[in-house]
Amino acid sequence: MLSDPLLIVVLIAAFAVLGILMVGIGSFGKGGDFNKKHANRIMRYRLIAQAGAVALILLFVYLRRSGG
Repeated sequence: MLSDPLLIVVLIAAFAVLGILMVGIGSFGKGGDFNKKHANRIMRYRLIAQAGAVALILLFVYLRRSGG
């Protein structure tokens, strides 16, 4: 199953969302100037990456159920 290229892309997208989320939570927890300047932008990036990851997951499930 790990030889499936679409699954690998889905996993990369999910880990990208996780990475962005960790940066956002870390900057929020630390506070300071970086958080004030970049918190909204980081969370916007997370939302965009998360939407892409969900779309890829749905595509993966659809293709696997239809036999593609």
